Amino acid sequence: MEEYKKSYSQEVMVMMSEEKYAIVDIGSNTMRLVIYTRDKSGRLTESENVKAVARLRNYLTASGAMGSEGIDVLVHTLQSFQEVTRHHQLQEVKCVATAAIRQANNQQEIIERVEEETDFSIRILSEYEEANYGFLAVVNSTPFRDGITVDIGGGSTEITFFKNRKLIYFYSFPFGALSLKQQFIKGDMPTKDELRKLRKFLQEQFESLPWLADKKLPLIGIGGSARNLAQVHQEYIEYPVAGIHQYMMSIHEVKKMNEMLLSLDFSDVQKVEGLSKDRSDIIIPAVEVFSCLMDLIKAETFVLSRKGLRDGVFYEELTKDFELSIFPNVMEESFYELASDYDINLTHATHVSTHALMIAHELERIGLLELDEEDLKFIRLGSALYNLGTYIDAEASNQHTFYLLANRTIDGLLHKERLTVALIASFKNKEVFKRNAALYQEWYSKEELAKYSLFGAIVKLAYSLNATKRNIIESVHIEPAKDGLLFHVKCTQDWKPEQYQAEKQKKHLEKQLKKNIDFQFT
Repeated sequence: MEEYKKSYSQEVMVMMSEEKYAIVDIGSNTMRLVIYTRDKSGRLTESENVKAVARLRNYLTASGAMGSEGIDVLVHTLQSFQEVTRHHQLQEVKCVATAAIRQANNQQEIIERVEEETDFSIRILSEYEEANYGFLAVVNSTPFRDGITVDIGGGSTEITFFKNRKLIYFYSFPFGALSLKQQFIKGDMPTKDELRKLRKFLQEQFESLPWLADKKLPLIGIGGSARNLAQVHQEYIEYPVAGIHQYMMSIHEVKKMNEMLLSLDFSDVQKVEGLSKDRSDIIIPAVEVFSCLMDLIKAETFVLSRKGLRDGVFYEELTKDFELSIFPNVMEESFYELASDYDINLTHATHVSTHALMIAHELERIGLLELDEEDLKFIRLGSALYNLGTYIDAEASNQHTFYLLANRTIDGLLHKERLTVALIASFKNKEVFKRNAALYQEWYSKEELAKYSLFGAIVKLAYSLNATKRNIIESVHIEPAKDGLLFHVKCTQDWKPEQYQAEKQKKHLEKQLKKNIDFQFT
């Protein structure tokens, strides 16, 4: 990211000619139409999301065919979707179907009727394609290099194991939250005996995959049931920041939510904050799947990926003219999105980041700071995004910077990491830093907060060294002096405006280091 060249996705977007791109996702429980619109950076972002609870899995007969009533529901729902797609004048709409259609033995009849009565042509995804699209969505939108993904739909459950961002194993089980409910739970809520049989079944099924056991990797949940679990937990603990993508729960928290749901009457389950009413009867089988898998793989963490199958199809479309289907660096892609959205001057950001890292490394060299790779990442991002809030209002830029970064989903940054970058990038002074961090005291140790406050002061000083955006600073060298620290700043042009700003802002770093700072510009 130091060089801030054009990002991979920016290069890909130049290749795409359509202004709008849409996907119809025909699932066993729900059907969705998602429309993506090209924004000012050339990136495609979700602009419309239409959902219908069709529950097509319920229309599969004992003989394996989808009944005529189910096909009617499918066609009528697609007809309502096409009213939207026609309004948006889309030239191409991808229409993909998963388990409910894949498992029907009258697929051709379904496909032909859909083509005769709607604008759509269904592509039935294979088990591998469905699993692979979920994997692509995860590795292109999260920081995890290794993990286990689980995508539980209405009629199937896809599991993958990836290592070094490469798909190693996948498997598709022919059961999902809806079919598990039908098979094991006769009423609205499971009895103790039904729960015991369900758990025994799930354990036997998952133990049939020898590559799952004892992996000790995070379990990454995809799909509506995983999203609802995360939303329920956020409401339960009154989570203080926005967004659920990359939200993390411990195995203890997953089991606690399961126990809480099981303790309620069904009427109360339907009222649980964060839980969609149309999932209230199938959320328990889904959470049992997550809990059973976490026990088997000895996962300490459950992570929600809001990006799933539809996004995987989107990534494939995005990269179809390239040999790579995986972004080289997720965080860099996110940085370029932010840069585009908030009109960040990339050249200026490069130099501020370079100066901040220079100062940090110099302080480390003279023994005033210890840095690891994560620290360097935070300094690099915090300095590159410093004062991002000027896009809204220069006078209160630090407040806007903190709010925007703390509450915006940033692919590749977990929630605590995102908040850390927000604290550094919005640094105004130590007191404002403390106020911004006050709501999140439980997230950090005192040592962490002191370190990130110091990083903020370093970034603020680095920003002042490019006050005129002329990029005249060549190097920064720090020497211990009798009264504190001497900063030797080598410049390529007249430095008086930079010197003025540096002298004005040095007090923040002096307070953090408890040392006086003098400058020698040459």
